[in-house]
Amino acid sequence: MADEEARGVERMEVSPGLPQTPQALAAWWDQQVDFHTTFLHHLALLVPEIYSAEMDPDLEKQEESIQTSIFTPLEWYLFGEDPDICLEKLKHSGAFQLCGKVFKSGETTYSCRDCAIDPTCVLCMDCFQNSVHKNHRYKMHTSTGGGFCDCGDTEAWKTGPFCISHEPGTAATTKENLRCSLNEEVIAQARKMFPSVIKYIVEMTIWEEEKELPSELQIREKNERYYCVLFNDEHHSYDHVIYSLQRALDCELAEAQLHTTAIDKEGRRAVKAGAFAACQEAKEDIKSHSENVSQHPLHVEVLHSDVMAHQKFALRLGSWMNKIMSYSSDFRQIFCQACLREEPGSENPCLISRLMLWDAKLYKGARKILHELIFSSFFMEMEYKKFFAMEFVKYYKQLQKDYISDDHDRSISVTALSVQMFTVPTLARHLIEEQNVISVITETLLEVLPEYLDRNNKFNFQGYSQDKLGRIYAVICDLKYILISKPTVWTERLKMQFLEGFRSFLKILTCMQGMEEIRRQIGQHIEVDPDWEAAIAIQMQLKNILLMFQEWCACDEELLLVAYKECHKAVMRCSTSFMSSSKTVVQLCGHTLETKSYRVSEDLVSIHLPLSRTLAGLHVRLSRLGGIARLHEFVPFEDFQVEALVEFPLRCLVLVAQVVAEMWRRNGLSLISQVFYYQDVKCREEMYDKDIIMLQIGASLMDPNKFLLLILQRYELADAFNKTISTNDQDLIKQYNTLIEEMLQILIYIVGERYVPGVGNVTKEEVTMREIIHLLCIEPMPHSAIAKNLPENENNETGLENVINKVATFKKPGVSGHGVYELKDESLKDFNMYFYHYSKTQHSKAEHMQKKKRKQENKDEALPPPPPPEFCPAFSKVINLLNCDVMMYILRTIFERALDTDSNLWTEGMLQMAFHILALGLLEEKQQLQKAPEEEVTFDFYHKASRLGSSSMNAQNIQMLLEKLKGIPQLEGQKDMITWILQMFDTVKRLREKSCLIISTTSESIRNDEITHDKEKAERKRKAEAARLHRQKIMAQMSALQKNFIETHKLMYDSTSEMSGKEDSIMEEER
Repeated sequence: MADEEARGVERMEVSPGLPQTPQALAAWWDQQVDFHTTFLHHLALLVPEIYSAEMDPDLEKQEESIQTSIFTPLEWYLFGEDPDICLEKLKHSGAFQLCGKVFKSGETTYSCRDCAIDPTCVLCMDCFQNSVHKNHRYKMHTSTGGGFCDCGDTEAWKTGPFCISHEPGTAATTKENLRCSLNEEVIAQARKMFPSVIKYIVEMTIWEEEKELPSELQIREKNERYYCVLFNDEHHSYDHVIYSLQRALDCELAEAQLHTTAIDKEGRRAVKAGAFAACQEAKEDIKSHSENVSQHPLHVEVLHSDVMAHQKFALRLGSWMNKIMSYSSDFRQIFCQACLREEPGSENPCLISRLMLWDAKLYKGARKILHELIFSSFFMEMEYKKFFAMEFVKYYKQLQKDYISDDHDRSISVTALSVQMFTVPTLARHLIEEQNVISVITETLLEVLPEYLDRNNKFNFQGYSQDKLGRIYAVICDLKYILISKPTVWTERLKMQFLEGFRSFLKILTCMQGMEEIRRQIGQHIEVDPDWEAAIAIQMQLKNILLMFQEWCACDEELLLVAYKECHKAVMRCSTSFMSSSKTVVQLCGHTLETKSYRVSEDLVSIHLPLSRTLAGLHVRLSRLGGIARLHEFVPFEDFQVEALVEFPLRCLVLVAQVVAEMWRRNGLSLISQVFYYQDVKCREEMYDKDIIMLQIGASLMDPNKFLLLILQRYELADAFNKTISTNDQDLIKQYNTLIEEMLQILIYIVGERYVPGVGNVTKEEVTMREIIHLLCIEPMPHSAIAKNLPENENNETGLENVINKVATFKKPGVSGHGVYELKDESLKDFNMYFYHYSKTQHSKAEHMQKKKRKQENKDEALPPPPPPEFCPAFSKVINLLNCDVMMYILRTIFERALDTDSNLWTEGMLQMAFHILALGLLEEKQQLQKAPEEEVTFDFYHKASRLGSSSMNAQNIQMLLEKLKGIPQLEGQKDMITWILQMFDTVKRLREKSCLIISTTSESIRNDEITHDKEKAERKRKAEAARLHRQKIMAQMSALQKNFIETHKLMYDSTSEMSGKEDSIMEEER
């Protein structure tokens, strides 16, 4: 083969009519009228000869021939003088500010956590080491390949956009050197040459004919040499391909392995050469040996040797263009102009778009070179990057559909370039304004997901393909990229196009609202666990996108109100079944509610409610902007229908409660997994937390008694509080008690959880501090454990480092182990036993730890709630839940049942929660009384709780009931909390009865509190001392009895003295 190639080169060099030196050849080309035809004629003569030995090429000789006969003449033609001298000059003058290094797979990249605009902004190792960012907080990543160093891009960094090498003003990048000094002749030659080179590269890369070349390249006599070419795919394993090649080609293992390795690396390889019939037979054999029931056959083609040669050279020519463009900005701009030019009279898109659209059909090696070509041209020139982005968005839907049908990794797909464009703030704004890119992306999602829609037009991912869905996530990622930087300036067009995109996004959420509904299994256990991972995975993918949409909406009050209106409309459209169904009436302590007949334990329910939760997020942001007062202009109060808004999130929380009460055991593990993720840190911000907020919205807008009746009805507890349920079924009693506990916990969250900016008057830093405090109340933790338990924002940041030192101190590691953060003592006052992000285990552990700590410090064991921050005005009416009639009735009923020896519908946990609600009510009233005169405070929790019961059976107020509960022996652990509540009742009473001598009264009250507190402490100390003396007395008696026994049985003692000695030592230890 090598000899044959040498003869070919020899023939080429002595071909008549062609000048013999590169310089002469370039001069001859320059004299021709049509460079394009001349250039193609030259390639048609030489390329098939140079690449004639495809099966066993002499790569060094091939490269030398290409360089001598094609590249050097092209360089002479371009520069008009010795290219080596010219390129050397350009090399020294051609430094530019953008680094533009393209990362290989496995290469280390660096992202500065302090300065990067978003986490996609990265630096290569050299730029990082030479930048200010190496002294900042940074993250290291391993590139999957195809990324791009952002050094020199001023839009990618808040500060320090340049490393030393790319800094403007340094010797390498002085202003006069930044633009390569090309003369007009070189630019003119480039304008003549580049279009022909690019057209050849594109035409041959996307050439489909297997046997024929384009007519302008068919000038030689056609030979009968063909290749059987095997292509790479991501479905067949190495071993399977090796086995198929061995069987089909009857070759040795080593040869099959060589072919397989080359195919995996480059994407294709000729595995047999010969006549067409022989290659066709090999193709059929490979396909038949690689096909089985679960897999398609391998992709094999039979290509003519000339087609193969020109396709191979086209890619080599692309690499050469990369090199030439790296020398000058002018070269890059001419290249981009040629790529974007549409042929007059042709329906074909421009050359770069044709390449993009063909990307999914190309093999791996071709894709890599063409993507590098895009990186080294369009992405190095900001103006042309914009034009490329516009072409990309124009064909976005088709590109994504091709990628989803493709089987190659995303890292070698042209769709992966989206991150390079969509994350540039100015470019993202331009694409939204001019091409409505948000709508384009969301419409693409709607077009690729319809196969997962059920007859109700809701997504159902049962039996989904994990690979295909993984590819769809890439489209969701693009939505995140385009939204990652909020606009600082809003034009009218930007608002209009963003709202259009938001409406389109709401269509996706509408298909998710109520998807994959489930019904409680009764009698028989579910046979097969349904697929649940896909729906939860999409929730996770959308989490930050939902938050970013809400943040974008909150940039402008008018925009937010319009978005709110659209979202409300969408929620109402999904709630039509709720509006039209039959009603049921609930009555309790003189209050009545008419509501839909619905039971979570019997009817269909879904955990997926992104529309409702988005509306809750928008409501909170509207509250933060102070725009709630204008809401009626966009959503009239009669259309608001707050009960319908609350309904679905409430059902979801009831479902969680019933799962805890083990009512859904027969539904298998899939539901337990969904409930876990619903409350887990990965999803809770846009699931569980938003459901609590929606209930708070309901509580702020509904009559408090009716709201509580709705809660009782949905928790299926109206009967449990309406009449005494007499049953001996222990399972049913346990179920009722669990449901009551879960309901009380949700009520605590509704009135007590105010650490959301917009719900309560708090900042994001205070929210993060509170999360950290409650994590460290469980146990001291290392940095990684705290970070893992905090939600991340769109920039993958938790805000931990900004506040950790305010609430905790770092304890350095000992000889082994790791350093941990310990909570500062002054932060313990913020501990809330019913923190809504605690799991059951964390709650128990935190309670135990805090009580143990208080015991060690000789304090009482009461753990009352810390004084909560004030609600924002939009949520101020939530506190009315605490002092409404139904709440008082619920608390009184729980206390009365605890005192009734025949009742078993109560637990200590239930009482604890009831005490917590009492404490919240008293704290609220105390805070209000301390801020305003008594006559201005309408919140009258104290009076309601002090009111006597209406019947002769319960003619006692809550304080009386608490006094009685103090005397129950099994409630010894709650005694301190009851004492604290009674003291608080007394404090509030004194504040209510205060005269103008407010200060003295308050101080006396506090002094009385302290006296009572001291008495309690002294009593506890006395009891502990008495118990210690009692134990000592018993031990002394035991010791005396032992000695007496030894004296009486002296002989026996002597034979077992050793054992007795051990007993003594044990007794000593116990003492």
